[in-house]
Amino acid sequence: MLVRDGYAGITTRKLALEAGANHGLVHYYFGSMEELLMRVLERFTERILVRQRVMYSAPGVPFIQKWRTAMGYIDEDLAAGYPKIWYELQAMAWNKPEFHERVAHVHEQWDIVLADAIGKAMKEYGIDRKSFPAEAMSTLVRTFNLGLLLERLNGYDRGHTAMLKMIDAMLQRLEEQRVK
Repeated sequence: MLVRDGYAGITTRKLALEAGANHGLVHYYFGSMEELLMRVLERFTERILVRQRVMYSAPGVPFIQKWRTAMGYIDEDLAAGYPKIWYELQAMAWNKPEFHERVAHVHEQWDIVLADAIGKAMKEYGIDRKSFPAEAMSTLVRTFNLGLLLERLNGYDRGHTAMLKMIDAMLQRLEEQRVK
């Protein structure tokens, strides 16, 4: 329903009807629609984080392959609706202070996975961490991913293919230098 109708289009009654349950059960078990939706975000994100952790921790797999796999997940995640759910519920939390901390926690979990992967890749490729701090690089990648997903949700992808090809070519050069 989040993907199809968006946060603003979901009511307790509509949700209960779709689930084949009594609408009072939503409040009984979750307290509010917003709490139920926040749990959806946390649960959905945890499944994707497990996938990312497994992928980035695969031993013996060069970072460039992990990167390519991660970039392949973009279309898969868009098709599954995760980015729309993320943005819908992030926007919900902007207006509900009681959810700010939980959304920040979800964001931090993504950051931990990405920062670790980027830090290891930089070490693997011998990138100067003083000129390019790992935290700054993981922030750059994270915000680039969020922007890319947001633009694609809005039906706009101009320059995305060129940017991804450019990054892939840069990683390919780093990989070739690493194996020499």
